[in-house]
Amino acid sequence: MLLDSRSVSRLHALIQRRDAGDYYLVDLGSRNGSFVNGRRVSVPARLTDQDKLVFADVELVFRNAVTPKEPPPQSHGGVRNLPTETLEAQSLATIVVVDIRDFTPLSRKLSEALLAQMIGTWFLRVGQAAERGGSWAQQYIGDAVMAVWVHRNKPAIPGDMPRVLRSVCDIYRETAEIGRNLKLPKPLRIGAGVSTGPAVLGGNDFTALGETVNAAFRLEAATKIVGLGVLLGEAAFTAWNVAAPAGAKPFRRCEVNLKGFDAPAVAWATSFEDLETSVGAPPTV
Repeated sequence: MLLDSRSVSRLHALIQRRDAGDYYLVDLGSRNGSFVNGRRVSVPARLTDQDKLVFADVELVFRNAVTPKEPPPQSHGGVRNLPTETLEAQSLATIVVVDIRDFTPLSRKLSEALLAQMIGTWFLRVGQAAERGGSWAQQYIGDAVMAVWVHRNKPAIPGDMPRVLRSVCDIYRETAEIGRNLKLPKPLRIGAGVSTGPAVLGGNDFTALGETVNAAFRLEAATKIVGLGVLLGEAAFTAWNVAAPAGAKPFRRCEVNLKGFDAPAVAWATSFEDLETSVGAPPTV
């Protein structure tokens, strides 16, 4: 749908229908924001009949008289279902940031319809992959997705890390499949940064804040420099090293300059292919 307003971005937002028959609004990193019933959308927002939608200065009403199935309850320890007030404090978390490589030049080669289909499908598939792996929340930022895993305590981190890294591999496979199915002019590629440590979690938008979050974004950006798809911060790698099965592919140690950090950081790099070999297939449900 084309909205007649200069305040609305060229690719502002999309509405997705999911398998259960419910609809979600996804903001595509718009300049002036998308709002549902007065609340700005920073993660996909589930829509119900008569919701008031605002895109910059354009107001719409969402209509869907059919009642969809309720989404299944979260089964990953119930952390996301706790009152948000209890999460507005530092928690131990692993932050994964994935970003589409060369998105700007790719977007110039695609029609608006195909570009919207690509990014919308990618957001949906990445979110599903993260949820399958136990992610507490996801945020969608431009052409990147941040997923958050919450750990009960420090000893639990090594046991959680294989599940986190399986989700990274799942996202990699989903991304490649989208590129093939849409017949894009070149393969769709991503980079992934993984950071573990304390983070401030909570709020109505399931926000994650703090140095651990910043490091995940910087690590993802640094994958372009080291030339490999996945970069783990030292704490994340230490946890993986404890849990790694025999025969797991080694990571490459490197020092990277992360923007906003005072000194070079030790990080551990690997390819998506080697990571897949190491973590194996997800367990059968």
